[in-house]
Amino acid sequence: MPAKLLDNFSAISSDWFWETDESSRLVYLSAGAEGVLGQPVEALIGRSREAIASNTADETFWRPYRDAVASRREFRDFDYPYDHPDGGTRWFKVSGEPRFSTEGIFLGFRGVCSDVTEHRRTRDALAAALRDLQQSNEELGEQLHRFDAALANMTQGLCMFDAASRLVVCNARYREIFGLTAGAIRSGMTQWEICEVLVGQGTYRKDVTVDSLCEGTRLALADVLGVPSHRELADGRVIAIIYRRMDGGGWVSTFEDITERRRNEARIAHMARHDGLTDLPNRTALREKGLEMLGRGREDAGPGVALLCLDLDRFKAVNDMYGHAVGDELLRAVAERLRVNVREGDVIGRLGGDEFAVLHRVSDEGGALALAHRLVRALSASYEINGMMLDIGTSVGVAMATGEADDIERLLKNADVALYHAKGAGRGTASVFVAAMDENAKARRVLERELREALVAGNFELHYQPLVDLRRGRVTGLEALVRWRHPEKGLISPATFIPLAEETGLIVPLGEWVLSQACRDAAAWPEDITIAVNVSAVQLRQRNFAQTVLTVLSAAWMRPERLELEITESVLLDDTESNLETLHLLRRTGIRISMDDFGTGYSSLSYLRRFPFDKIKIDRSFVRDAEKRSDAGAILKALVGLGGNLGITTLVEGIETEAQLASIRAEGCEQMQGFLFSPPRPASEIAALLDSELAAAA
Repeated sequence: MPAKLLDNFSAISSDWFWETDESSRLVYLSAGAEGVLGQPVEALIGRSREAIASNTADETFWRPYRDAVASRREFRDFDYPYDHPDGGTRWFKVSGEPRFSTEGIFLGFRGVCSDVTEHRRTRDALAAALRDLQQSNEELGEQLHRFDAALANMTQGLCMFDAASRLVVCNARYREIFGLTAGAIRSGMTQWEICEVLVGQGTYRKDVTVDSLCEGTRLALADVLGVPSHRELADGRVIAIIYRRMDGGGWVSTFEDITERRRNEARIAHMARHDGLTDLPNRTALREKGLEMLGRGREDAGPGVALLCLDLDRFKAVNDMYGHAVGDELLRAVAERLRVNVREGDVIGRLGGDEFAVLHRVSDEGGALALAHRLVRALSASYEINGMMLDIGTSVGVAMATGEADDIERLLKNADVALYHAKGAGRGTASVFVAAMDENAKARRVLERELREALVAGNFELHYQPLVDLRRGRVTGLEALVRWRHPEKGLISPATFIPLAEETGLIVPLGEWVLSQACRDAAAWPEDITIAVNVSAVQLRQRNFAQTVLTVLSAAWMRPERLELEITESVLLDDTESNLETLHLLRRTGIRISMDDFGTGYSSLSYLRRFPFDKIKIDRSFVRDAEKRSDAGAILKALVGLGGNLGITTLVEGIETEAQLASIRAEGCEQMQGFLFSPPRPASEIAALLDSELAAAA
């Protein structure tokens, strides 16, 4: 057998997939890896490829791989040795490409790896046979035997043709791949005749001819790069064919069934552009589809494009109350309702969390709003999940593609601004983006910047409003109310900046300052005067919140019994169990816990069963409406009676007239707060207020 014949033999077979992180440590190996590597996958995760290789000291050998990884570029067909636990050395062929997040952050590499040990062994065996052949013709028979053994054990099909395009040899794997019987082809047949057999038995699709097969071979042999050719068979399998010319004429073809690899690659490509939970396109795919729709609209002058951003209302409460498994099922149900309620050709995507988007072909704003309202109704209908009836809602922001906003990034931004506006309007609504919203968003960003600067500059101050005990007729406590003294705008109401502070997380440092300052001020007051401080859900979500409160009390040398923390129902809606645990811990130290704005939420009564509140503050709206509506008065009476029956102190807010005071006193309310007695006052006036109270009592 000519020596060059053995040199043309090569075997490459992909067996498993892998992923590394940004530090080149393995973070994923597919199931096939364990059997080949001889170690549990867990033992390899966290190690680099070079850490498990056996020749990493060879800088020249590893330079191509290291250069590719360092420059974060794709690499192909890099072979390296591996010391197998069985004592032998295996050779692996690895190919990979860099991974990036949707924000362009480098995440590591992913790719495929193949065990080419047998291929290398076969190549070495063939090379040894060649050397033996050159040394002695007597050893030719042995070399031929080795070659036949290699052919018989190859994982790829192999055919060799001479300069006249006649078959010299083929192995059993080739016949197996193409479903050929032992006598279907034989040495000496031309390539044309073999292709006739394959076409005749229906191996290829009906549109494939003998001429096209032979022409494909001719073109592949003319390609100096030796790029594999891919042919799809009638049964759907895909075969990769590599052609290599031989000196003196003729060629060798190797055939590999890459059907499963193609499927895996397709799955990986799908996963990279789709949400794993709902199988909807993700943000990356949505951008691609949006660019395609916008481009097609410009070309054919057809309907325009609207982008709808949807945010689920009350989803977090469901997720926290029933667990993430139920939350996931709910998200899948939402995705299915979206699919049912959009037209063919529209694109639905999940942007993350409980936020979805729809790309919609539409002629005008009215059509986009019609879809938005239809989706609001569809998603607001009850869901049955695991035998439970769940209710959520949705808010929708709509952005229309116009001459000024005809790129997908701006559409996403505008739809998000419109969504923020819709949620601010009361949720369960849809808003279409207009330029004024962008101006409002810019103003909001300016306010956020100024809020951050105010925190650094210390431009906040506390005012205090008295809490009056109706039975004793005196002030027993004060509520701390934060004010922002803007250098240009003067005092800014907390209604303006507190929601922004909560949304941006600035409420955490601001709330800590309020708590600390209030306790320092209260330390100078009489020991029987309590201080009430409002606590945001964002603050309570901090793991060290309880420790912060106790540290502040200790620094102010103030007894815990003098501190009253006021929370709203939103605190309990947000991460209920964790928040309740923190509140119980604080209450055990002696700190009093009160529920603010009681009676305005839909779960207020249920929370009285779950947490032993010390006080409930009845919202001012009941007092205001009691003079006009009998039902408001009845509710007020019921709430006061409820507090009395449960042994909970009741305080009514917003008392502004003597008539209102007489009314709540008649109902048995214990405490009041309102402008009738005093508006919120600066800290500098509180000492005089308390002194006058003491003088009056004397």
